[in-house]
Amino acid sequence: MSVRCGIGYDLHRLAEGRILIIGGIELPFDKGPVGHSDGDVVAHAMCDALLGAAGLGDIGTHFPDTDPKWKGANSLKFLEHVRKLLDEKRFSIEHVDAVVILERPKLGPHFPKMREALAKSLGVAQEKIHLKAKTNEGVDAVGRGEAVASHVVATLSR
Repeated sequence: MSVRCGIGYDLHRLAEGRILIIGGIELPFDKGPVGHSDGDVVAHAMCDALLGAAGLGDIGTHFPDTDPKWKGANSLKFLEHVRKLLDEKRFSIEHVDAVVILERPKLGPHFPKMREALAKSLGVAQEKIHLKAKTNEGVDAVGRGEAVASHVVATLSR
C-alpha cells in the first residue's frame, strides 16, 4: 500500500447580496463569496488537495472559470467528479482535514451538516472529514471580513 498527501488552498472575496456556501451548505449571512461557481472555499480547497495527492492537476484544470457550464455551479458536484477520478486511479480517501478562516459567522454549529454534505459527495464516512474554524484576528482582508479562505490536507492510499 502507498500513501500520498496533497494540500489545497482557496480564498474568495465576500460581497453583499451573495449566498454564503461553505462546506456544501448555505449559511445565513449578509455576504457570500464572489466566484464563477458557488464559491465554496472548502469544497474548492478539498478538490485541490485530493487532486494534488493523486497527481491529477488542480481544480482550474478540471473546472476552468472560463467555461460557462461552471457558472454558478454547486461545488459539491466538483467533489463528486474528483471522487470518480480517484476511483479510476484506484485511490481511497483515508482522511481530509480542513480549516476555514472567516471572521463571522461562527461555523462550529454548522460542522455536522457540512461534514455530512462533504462526506456524501466524496462517498466516504463522515469520520474521514475533519473541519476546524479560525479567525484572522482582524488582520488582512479575511480579518476585516472582506474574504474567506480555506486550507485542506488530504491523505489517500492505493
